[in-house]
Amino acid sequence: MEKKTSHIKIFLVDDQAITNLISKKLIEVSGLSDCVYDFICPKKALNAISEYHPDLILLDLNMPEIDGWEFIKRLNTITHKSKIVIVTSSTSIMDKQMAKKEKNVIDFYSKPLNLKSMKEIFNKLALD
Repeated sequence: MEKKTSHIKIFLVDDQAITNLISKKLIEVSGLSDCVYDFICPKKALNAISEYHPDLILLDLNMPEIDGWEFIKRLNTITHKSKIVIVTSSTSIMDKQMAKKEKNVIDFYSKPLNLKSMKEIFNKLALD
């Protein structure tokens, strides 16, 4: 069976490099995209948004320098079309409720992602 690889640009933003590596491998193995950039520093990801114009950002909430909510707040001050999926270890109901209020957040997943959840994300992205 031949894999179809899309050119959807994806940013992985998580201060844990292993989480980014797992997500990158899932995307690679599934053939969902061949255009993935990973960042362990949220500031660098924010600076790269206007250059790369990602279609999708997989975003952690609990990061030391800039947390996911601050990242979204700063992202909302610039022109972008990126959709955001929060991928976090947080089990907070408040976080899930806050995510629903953000217009660019299309979903909320607990870490770690797996192949099924990655495909769900891409299906949802295709519907938006």
